[in-house]
Amino acid sequence: MAARSRASSPPGSRIVSPRPPGREGRKGSNARGNPRRLAAASCLFLVGCTSFGQAAEGAFLPPKPSPTKASTVVPPTPFAPNAPTGLPSTASPAETQIGDWPAPNTYGRAATPPIPIPPPAEPFTFPERTLNVLLLGSDRRSGIGFRTDTILIASVQPATGLVALISIPRDLYVYLPGYTISRINTAWIYGETLGTPGGGPQLLFDTVRYNLGVPIDRYALVEMAGFQQIVDILGGVDVRVACDFTDWRLRQPGLPQQALSSWALFTMPRGVVHLDGDAALWYARSRSRSSDFDRARRQHDVLRALYRAALRPEVLTRIPELYRALGSAVKTNGDLDDVLSLAPFVTSLEPAHLRSRFIGRAQVRSYRVPVSGAAVLLPQAEAIRSLLEEAFAPYEESDSAPVRVEVVPGSTLETAQLVQERLLYAGFDAVVTEGDPSPDGVSHVMAPADAPPEAGERLLSALGLPSQVLTVWPASESSDTYRLLLGEDYDPCFDPSALAASG
Repeated sequence: MAARSRASSPPGSRIVSPRPPGREGRKGSNARGNPRRLAAASCLFLVGCTSFGQAAEGAFLPPKPSPTKASTVVPPTPFAPNAPTGLPSTASPAETQIGDWPAPNTYGRAATPPIPIPPPAEPFTFPERTLNVLLLGSDRRSGIGFRTDTILIASVQPATGLVALISIPRDLYVYLPGYTISRINTAWIYGETLGTPGGGPQLLFDTVRYNLGVPIDRYALVEMAGFQQIVDILGGVDVRVACDFTDWRLRQPGLPQQALSSWALFTMPRGVVHLDGDAALWYARSRSRSSDFDRARRQHDVLRALYRAALRPEVLTRIPELYRALGSAVKTNGDLDDVLSLAPFVTSLEPAHLRSRFIGRAQVRSYRVPVSGAAVLLPQAEAIRSLLEEAFAPYEESDSAPVRVEVVPGSTLETAQLVQERLLYAGFDAVVTEGDPSPDGVSHVMAPADAPPEAGERLLSALGLPSQVLTVWPASESSDTYRLLLGEDYDPCFDPSALAASG
């Protein structure tokens, strides 16, 4: 079992892990198929859309500390925000042929956008039985209006044996078909307020398809209370925190959020950290001291932990409560048949076939809207297309099994598990195994004698190690797998968006 870490906390901050009792849920035990499969598939399809938005009703981001008030000095996140770089504000809209798509301002009247409306993206085609789901989290504060501040595409492809999770930044500045250019996180609310056909969900579907070329079949949206409840029903989750993370957090629940004294800098240390619903939500949604790009990385960390938690044998006793929580906490156009149809595939999914990809700094350009001064992200169409093509690419028959890597721990098991997760992000079949540790305390990679050179290069690139650490297995110990002997000084912190080319 994974070792569990406790985060070092500022005064008043803590991580707790309640395990609430089970209760009977709707439809009870009538769900078809293996209940363990139902739990896992439900988590992937529904829990994945956890409310990673900004705040629940009445809440808001923590106040900035006073410049004159001393604060704890903490190391910066390796994924800090970028300063926007402006583009010429004189760009005039181009006459764009958009085929069968509705013309701008069909559903509302908006000012001329500061940049030309791009042509629609070439549509992707997917194998049969593929289900593309939008996993959404909102910033709902009151009433019906909200923005979908978390948007992920989950492409579940049984025919090709993979699941691809793609994070879309909320500030992506795109064309909302039939209206104007705006942030992608406003598509839902404009669809509702402008009365577009199909409302908010359909306008968001159309926006993703127009700008990214990805057809969407289902959506699932859940808010914070439901997410916390689901994590607690699962008994908490073991999140693999590869990089120390520090951000503002209430010293304890219930304190007045308007008071600066209610907040403290809380550090989540790297390690395998057991989190309850409240702590998991904080880790996945905080961004005061980092960026939306880093928040997307942490959301994937939690999604992967949720998936692992749903496969635990003890979850069987909580199936009724979990299913009821999912049913009451999630707004979706999917149904139980969707979950059950995918259950056999999802529960047999190879960990290396769960791809995490991010539309990040390499696929966007920072831009300030001339009139409002709003900082947004301009999509770089070719770079985004290349990322999506790689994310959706099927495994070739000759390369159906990812390169296998055995990770031998150094001083701690936790570090080995973090490195395993790093390799899984990069598409390797990584396992933690017993073995003799590195004799000199330095990381070494043992390679099969007949392994192609490019495989070793990919592995070293994913690990961030130099070529001189790779040696070939001795003839007396020949193996068809790679073996990583972890050194004492190996730093498991990594940026998963940089590993896409390695997968």
